[in-house]
Amino acid sequence: MKMGGNYPMLPFEDTARREWLETNGLGGYASSTAAGMNTRRYHGLLVAAGRVLLAKIEETLVVGSRRYELSTNRFPGAVHPQGYAWLKEFQLDPFPLWVFECEGTLVEKWVFMVHGEDTTVVQYRASENCEMELRPLIAFRGYHALTHQNGALRAEVEVAPGSVKVAPYEGLPSLHVAHAGGRVDPRGYWYRNFEYDRERERGLDFQEDLFQPFTLTLTLAAGDRAAVVASTGPRAVETAEELRRAETARRKTLNTGSLARAADQFLVEVPGSQAGAYPTRSTIIAGYHWFTDWGRDTMISLAGLTLATGRPEKGRAILLSFASVADRGMLPNRFPDAGGAPEYNTVDATLWYFEAIRAYAARTGDLAFVRDQLYDVLAGMITWHERGTRYGIRVDADGLLHAGEPGIQLTWMDAKAGDWVVTPRRGKPVEIQALWYNALRVMEDFAGRFGRDAQRAHYASLAERARAAFTEQFWNGAQGCLFDVVDLGADGGLTDASIRPNQIFAVSLFHRMLPRERAASVVETVERHLLTPYGLRTLAPGDPHYRGRYEGGVLSRDGAYHQGTVWPWLIGPFLEAYLVVNQGSAEARRQAAAWLSPLLEYLDGAGMGQLPELFDGDAPHRPGGAIAQAWSVAEVLRIREMIPYKL
Repeated sequence: MKMGGNYPMLPFEDTARREWLETNGLGGYASSTAAGMNTRRYHGLLVAAGRVLLAKIEETLVVGSRRYELSTNRFPGAVHPQGYAWLKEFQLDPFPLWVFECEGTLVEKWVFMVHGEDTTVVQYRASENCEMELRPLIAFRGYHALTHQNGALRAEVEVAPGSVKVAPYEGLPSLHVAHAGGRVDPRGYWYRNFEYDRERERGLDFQEDLFQPFTLTLTLAAGDRAAVVASTGPRAVETAEELRRAETARRKTLNTGSLARAADQFLVEVPGSQAGAYPTRSTIIAGYHWFTDWGRDTMISLAGLTLATGRPEKGRAILLSFASVADRGMLPNRFPDAGGAPEYNTVDATLWYFEAIRAYAARTGDLAFVRDQLYDVLAGMITWHERGTRYGIRVDADGLLHAGEPGIQLTWMDAKAGDWVVTPRRGKPVEIQALWYNALRVMEDFAGRFGRDAQRAHYASLAERARAAFTEQFWNGAQGCLFDVVDLGADGGLTDASIRPNQIFAVSLFHRMLPRERAASVVETVERHLLTPYGLRTLAPGDPHYRGRYEGGVLSRDGAYHQGTVWPWLIGPFLEAYLVVNQGSAEARRQAAAWLSPLLEYLDGAGMGQLPELFDGDAPHRPGGAIAQAWSVAEVLRIREMIPYKL
């Protein structure tokens, strides 16, 4: 058996922190750690429609009279079994692969998901004849929740040749486990008090009970692969090799490189409701494990995940899907897990939509699509913003965009703990003005191309008013940068001089208001105070509100979320702004590539093929938040494509 690998074995505590991710293009996933120990409530071998169905499989290798426990779990005061001790190697290409060596017997285990299905395939191969005892552990609960031993669970299973069906709770999907000739023991047992390390660190409940509905014993012939297929519908195990070949081929069609593979995991088709309350939509999952699709994240990520990867048809479908849910001139902030009504509490998602459409049109030249399908939607959005829409979002008398109401967080700096809005930013946030101006110039261009001369003149006039007011109100001469918010507070008139990364968008967006000298000063200030190896801090370390560590319980983490944490996605706008003010010189591109390299190294190393939501503001910049974040990957893809070329 070929044993080459790209992840040499590390100490147990390191492998228990490194998390792998498989996705299915529907928003479902399989995920755990290299050590094989679930450390989050979100971990599972089959997570579908926001529910952890199959949490894991306990595995015992039987060679003659010898038994080897290959699983690893944490229980109160103990790690048991300690299967990680037999683990020799872990790989990720093209699927997660574990190689165990048990006193001369080698066992390989692969896990992959089937694209377009809620199906996970687990394959085993051994170097000699043996048996594998498999004990599935089920949760059947929402992925934000935990489950405990209860009397409502239906323990009976339906056993048929080559398959076992588990339906533990009324109203939830069934779990079908297909196998080839295995022996099934239908007796079930509760396993109590699993402990999840990452949940404990996050200050949340961290103990759970899981149910083992049956035991499956497979006979493995030396060198042959045996499989189990776990799915929400019937599946024949004989298709496992075919599914493996198809998924391998599909991944080979993606642009080469780990970034393109990472990007693919966020592009999904979310099924519509059976009752027709909402349609199937092409969209982008904001992050794994606990985010759904968010309008803001989707529009920021679209250029990197679809255009930079050569998949503009995906971008087109996403733009059209979101056009259908525009309401009162706004795109949704998020779609709830359970498929409820979209939430429209965002000021920037709509403005990023204009930039996503501009980028799509610039890349594809598909102006007919913009004209016929999107232009009227965009024009309506501008009208609603002029008139005034939800949450006090309106064009003020000076031409700038005002937004905000008490207790509401509308920008991307949206942390809220109970009634505490950590960074309220009511008034006129700097990046909202940059986005508003960019949107107006985009519409001016589209209107001109489509022969809408009166509208073109109107958008140009609005843009000029906004530019003049921005130039007058936002320059912070004392610090050589831009104020973060003006007209801050209930009565307006106040300014926030905090040095934050939001000002970089006034330089990085396609249409810019700042003259070159001020733009260069903004970039220099941001570099000096906010740049780290993994992105930009959300607040300068010298600020009294700065929090350098993202840790502790919910209140502590929310309080630090935008008060110093480093966000990888901000490396994109920063490097673009740096290239702009340095006119895309060869030296500027070399420096930009050097600044980008630590994130690329993280992706192929500790990140296990993904980039996280954030890092600590203080060195050594530990990763935090979601393990895989769409805009982190998207902005690295977008800016990496830009670096080699003169702008």
